[in-house]
Formats: sequence, C-alpha cells, structure tokens
Amino acid sequence: MADRRARRSPSGGRSGRAAAITGRQSATDAALTAIFREETGRLTAALVRALGDFDLAEELVQEALLEAVEHWPKDGIPDKPGAWLLTTARRKAVDLFRRQARFREKLALLEGASMRDDTAEGDDRLRLIFTCCHPALSREAQVALTLRAVAGLTTTEIARAFITSEATIAQRIVRAKRKIVDAKIPYRVPAERDMGERLAEVLAVLYLMFNEGYLATAGERASRRDLAEDAVWLAGLMVRLMPEEPEAMGLLALMRLHLARADSRFDQQGNLVLLQDQDRSQWDQERIAAAMVVLQRAAALQRAGPYQLQAAIAACHAEARSWQETDWRQIVALYDVLLELMPSPIVQLNRAIAHRYLNGAEAAMPEVDALEGTLDDYYLFHATRAELLRDLGRDAEGRAALARALELTANPAERALLQRRLG
Repeated sequence: MADRRARRSPSGGRSGRAAAITGRQSATDAALTAIFREETGRLTAALVRALGDFDLAEELVQEALLEAVEHWPKDGIPDKPGAWLLTTARRKAVDLFRRQARFREKLALLEGASMRDDTAEGDDRLRLIFTCCHPALSREAQVALTLRAVAGLTTTEIARAFITSEATIAQRIVRAKRKIVDAKIPYRVPAERDMGERLAEVLAVLYLMFNEGYLATAGERASRRDLAEDAVWLAGLMVRLMPEEPEAMGLLALMRLHLARADSRFDQQGNLVLLQDQDRSQWDQERIAAAMVVLQRAAALQRAGPYQLQAAIAACHAEARSWQETDWRQIVALYDVLLELMPSPIVQLNRAIAHRYLNGAEAAMPEVDALEGTLDDYYLFHATRAELLRDLGRDAEGRAALARALELTANPAERALLQRRLG
C-alpha cells in the first residue's frame, strides 16, 4: 500500500489525475466523458477479478484513462475504446510488476550482501576507483567521475575546479556512467596480470588532478589548492587500500613534498616565487617528514618506479637548507635512473636543468637544444632555453625564447614572471 501511495503522489493522486483529465477536455469532452463513465466500472471490475486487489485495479484504470486523455484528442477515439483501455491498463500492470520484481531482486541483493564497515568498504572504494579510471573512458571523464563518485565533490565544485560549466561536467559524468554500462566495464579490482597498467592509469589520473591544482593551466587563479588537496586525499586513500604498492606511496610522497612548499610559492601580490628565492622557513616541515616516512616505506619494498624517483628528487630539494646546499649531483643521478624507467622529453628537459646547476649553462645547452623538435609547444622548454641563453650572453636569442614562452602559457603567475623578465 505504501508503495502504491508513493506512486500516486508524484502525479497528484487520483484527484490530481481527475483534475488533469478535466483540464484537458476539449470539443471531444462529451464523448470521452461518456466512454469513461461507461467503461470505468467495467474495467475496474475486470481488473479486480484478475488481480484480486481493488486499490491496484483502481489505480491502473485511472492511469489508462489519463493516457486516453493524452492520446485520443489528437489521435482520435479508437473503434473499441473499452478494449484499448483494458490493453493499456494490462500493460501498465505488467510494467509495474516488472519494476517490483527488479526491486525485490535488488532488495534481496542488498539484504544478502555483507555490509561490514572496514575491509569491505575499502574494497568497494578500490573497485570504484579502478572503474572510474578505466582506460575505456576519456581522461577528462576519468577525472570528473573520480572526483564525483570517490571524493564526493558536487558537480558545481568540479565545474569550478576545472573552470567549465556545470552542464559540461554533468554531461561528462552522465556519458561516463553510460559508457561503463554500455561497454560492460566490470566493477572490480583488475586481475594481477593487468594490475601494473591499470594502477599506472589510476595514478596518472590522480597526478593530473594534482598538477592542475598545483599550477593551473586555465582560469584566473594561478593555483587551486583545494583541487590539489583532493588529489592528495585520493592518493592517501590508494595507499591505505593498496599498502604493498610502492608507486602509490611514491605518488603520495611526491604530492606531499610539493604541497609542503605551497605557502612560499607566491608572494603577497600573487607573483610566482621560484624555488631558489623561496623562504624555506615557510616550508611545512611536518608535511615533509610525513612524506619522507611514506617514501622510506616505498623504498623498503624494493620496487623502484617513476613516482618514487620523482619524490626522491623532490626530497633532495626539501632537505636542502638553502639553494646553495642543493645536492645537484644526486639529483642528476636520480634523473638518469628516471630516464631509464620513463624516457620522455619532459624528463630530459628537467635533467638538463639540473645539469645546468651542476655543470653550467654551456654543458646543459646542447641537451636542451636537442629537444627543440619535440617540445616546441611547451612553454618551459623556451623559458629554460631563455635562461641558458642569458647565461651565455646571447641576450637577443634569450628574449625571443622568452617571448615564445609567453605565447604558450595561460597561467597568470607564469605570464607575469615572463613579462618581468622581458622588461
């Protein structure tokens, strides 16, 4: 009964339908009224006899009459209106029973499922993360769905984080959910043989999320700390759920080390402060210590990976008491290992930057120039090259490189820094 009352409620119940019926009467009202008066009792009786349920029969008759009001004025009254109404009422009864059957099946699943609140809950979250970050989904959809389903952000919050409309994010999430259903993406943790690739996909999504928050690529704000913190929370969740995965720990340590320096990255006017100029007394030592503990736990598992190496490089900076005390030799050595595991132009560029501080601009310049073809659209390539050209006294070329870098970045703090250098 309660279910039926609930089903009546959204459309206003029997009186609501009667009002709707009355409101839509037109020139054919007289004919409709006559048919309804004639057929209503007969239909109700037939359905009570078939179903043995007066309330349900009455409700089905009302729904059939309402559908007649919607269709008959424009389609014409059928030759056998009584049969039409009975067929419609029978179809609605079948739909109702199917919905109730599915409801009972879902209810049975819910009642039979283990609802433990520790390990089981954790496993479910892990399944959810892997589902949200499935490679069949676009990267944008992976990020939006993970933030919505796992981190619990609202559509408004996600839209604000990525400087886009709520409608866009809502559409992105709906499409992602539909894709999961249509492609029959399994709701499970990947098998061991697929784990490496799938875990890398999840961590890449989280790192992308973090980087967008740490230094925004769009919008008026140079960084979005809340988004970066959400990514750290998710990385911490991955570590809790997968305590034997050193790369998840490496990513968490890397994020924590970056965020430990967050308060010193911008001055009071919002200008970007480079690492060598930062006030290290503002660095969050508690966060650095927590990151080092995680990194040591990862190292103990003796399965080195790219995130652990990047975290180790960040740790070299975090442990240096001054810019001058930075262990550039160690950093270059770590980049060499990183290049073996993850050969990419970006890593090559970062190694060249470290090489500059270890051996000078003249030694680093050929390494940077060698990347010209692959990183021509990357602003940090041109910004780095401008610094080296300046050190080598090639000022005109350096200004051209700065101008090119300025063309390629939309971040307001980075643009302001490049404009100051251009003078």
